[in-house]
Amino acid sequence: MKKIKVKAYAKINLSLDVLGKREDGYHEISTIMQSIDLADILEFEKSEIVKVFCNDHRVPLGEDNLIVKVINLLKEKYQMEEGVLVKLDKRIPLAAGLAGGSADAAATIVALDKLWNLNMSKEEKKEIALKVGADVPFCLEGGTKLAKGIGEIFEDLKITSMNLLLVKPDIEISTKEIYDKWDRLNFKSHHATVPVVQAIQEGNIYKIAENIKNDLELVTSQKYGIINKIKEELLKKGALGCAMSGSGPTVYGIFDDLEKLRKAYEDLKEVYSFVFFSKTIDKGLELYE
Repeated sequence: MKKIKVKAYAKINLSLDVLGKREDGYHEISTIMQSIDLADILEFEKSEIVKVFCNDHRVPLGEDNLIVKVINLLKEKYQMEEGVLVKLDKRIPLAAGLAGGSADAAATIVALDKLWNLNMSKEEKKEIALKVGADVPFCLEGGTKLAKGIGEIFEDLKITSMNLLLVKPDIEISTKEIYDKWDRLNFKSHHATVPVVQAIQEGNIYKIAENIKNDLELVTSQKYGIINKIKEELLKKGALGCAMSGSGPTVYGIFDDLEKLRKAYEDLKEVYSFVFFSKTIDKGLELYE
């Protein structure tokens, strides 16, 4: 029986400007999305039924699961009778601002295209991705991208490889709740994206680290003071700069000194349940057949 394995990589935001709410309920943003080498592993196998298995019991496996949404959309669009068994080895933490669910959805689009011989064009894949979630089109391609609109209009960027330390406190964040609060509190954007793009184009890691900012941090850190505490600890331990990813609560620090990074990793993993030494990478998915 043919099986397809996919590594679905997480993402961080090197900037995130919230520019306003649209009539369709989504928010207009300007952001730099960056793939990192933390990944979920998914295995797909042809079957008569649709069934998703996961090693993390907290992952909901019903209609709300983005993998299931993709399967249903593709079955409907291409009138597919056959099913699929999906095994998800969950390594990207849940509700962390790292697009784990979106990465899994992107992996499902690419895997089923091959498994079911759908021969989808790049545009057809993107169309399905957009129906599932705002981060899914990015996760299909990955790398470093300036994203606008709701995060689906891309411009490729080329970044110098960077070493990162990710720290997630033991809280889970609802993206919708954070955006709703942003709207209610009438915050103003930092407009950090332009200076970060310039720093990336110059290949200057110090300038990148100096300018990284995430508007949604204003909301999340107001509710959870631990976000600022983690940032302070990372800076004290040698990070050149740090910011929250997505709607949080994961915070990442950029390091230029591996010794300091290792020491920060050892210290912080004693305190927080999820601490991960990561690197920036140039792809969103990796397929093994």
